[in-house]
Amino acid sequence: MGMLELTETPEIDLATVKGRAVKGIAALTGRTFLLQIISFFGFFLLTIFLGQEQIGLFFAISELVAILGYFSDVGLAAALIQNKEKPTIQEIRSTFTIQQALVGSLLVITLALTPWLRNFYHIDQAGTFLLFSLLAGFFLASLKTIPSVLLERKLRFDLLVVVELVEAFLFYGLAVLLAWQGKGVASYAWAVLIRSLVGAVLIYLLSPWRIGFAFEKKSLRHLLRFGLPFQANTFLAVVKDRLMNVFLWKLVGASGVGILGWAQKWAQMPLRFVVDAVMKVTFPAYARMQDHQEELGKAIEKTLFFVSLVVFPMLVGIGLLAKPLIFLIPQYSKWGVALIALYFFLINSAFGALTTPLTNALNAVGRIKIVFKLMVMWTALTWAIYPFLALKYGFNGVAGGAALVSSSSVLAIIIAKRYLKFNFWRAVLKPALASLIMGFFLFLATWFLKINFWVLLALIAGSGFLYSVLVYLMVGQQLLADVKKLFYAFKNH
Repeated sequence: MGMLELTETPEIDLATVKGRAVKGIAALTGRTFLLQIISFFGFFLLTIFLGQEQIGLFFAISELVAILGYFSDVGLAAALIQNKEKPTIQEIRSTFTIQQALVGSLLVITLALTPWLRNFYHIDQAGTFLLFSLLAGFFLASLKTIPSVLLERKLRFDLLVVVELVEAFLFYGLAVLLAWQGKGVASYAWAVLIRSLVGAVLIYLLSPWRIGFAFEKKSLRHLLRFGLPFQANTFLAVVKDRLMNVFLWKLVGASGVGILGWAQKWAQMPLRFVVDAVMKVTFPAYARMQDHQEELGKAIEKTLFFVSLVVFPMLVGIGLLAKPLIFLIPQYSKWGVALIALYFFLINSAFGALTTPLTNALNAVGRIKIVFKLMVMWTALTWAIYPFLALKYGFNGVAGGAALVSSSSVLAIIIAKRYLKFNFWRAVLKPALASLIMGFFLFLATWFLKINFWVLLALIAGSGFLYSVLVYLMVGQQLLADVKKLFYAFKNH
């Protein structure tokens, strides 16, 4: 593959966007299934070999370093993706220049603060090694931004997922192996370093570009019109989620963060499986449909339907089967204390599955200020509720606060309908109803049956079959039509 020609390759038209978007979602979802299988079993094994405090330390330090990522490009990468016009080489290089300057500054500041961080959070030598490895991973990840942007503009998510799969396999494979050998927190540190290095090399092989530095004021002003408001939203997301998690480290301790991290990880697994892939594809696709309101509305409804169809039954299944699974495996019973937190986070994920596609669509069509106001509301509620409930009820209070804050997402749905033409209930009602019926029968089964490994497998298979039948009865013809469109997209794009 030769160097990407940034100024000669024509932009793709709307028909190609729609075809590649459908193909991209299918490709990403299929490969993301493999990614989540690796993540599922990898995290499951790590939570057997490592204790709550070790898991919590990794989550807390990871959040600390992740905060840096949101300040590393002031939204310029998102602006390059959202921009209707094809980016020039000067815009690309100007973005790269600013990003590397910011990344370098953030690394220097963090390294200078390391002694204070070690003392404030009582981080031992192993934790410090983990911090340094995550900082190295942060730098290597910044080098991947431009190749990723170039692939996303072309909707080549199949290549992006190749990188993600390789990184996930290396990370969990090495981390589990070292944890099994008793390396503790160092298992994470070495896994992060190897994953980051291989991922950076691989994406440049798949999407090379002529690296260079530039500083073109006109191009930057144009990009920053979208980038700065977009980054303001991500900054609020950092304050709401990442910074709060670091703050909670002091309130509930490393073990509490580990319990919350475990509960949140499993509750968000369906979102990571579906929503992340869908959002990655639909953001540039929606951006290309800005001038086609009817097509955009149909695309949003399809997105909500697809997300609800897959996420809702998974959330119900996790909620009903988590307890018997935990106590079925002796080494896993230590996580029984996290069940209440899990149930609260499942509520949070259900609302997230509905509102994330809508805020993503608002961002893609340039309604950044609306999303910003919503983020201000969610951030204020988070900082008002989480600390109070954490001090009063510990980690379960934090999880309950997450459920309370997420319920305000009803307002986001109402606001989105003012600016985007779509039918919300037509998209989500039938998947929700089918999931509730499936959940009712699954609850009865778990109540009356004595659970062992084979019974658990039978319950998973049986509930999946029941849900499939219900969905076919409710939306069978629609699903068949969508499958035909999917095959058409693969055949022609």
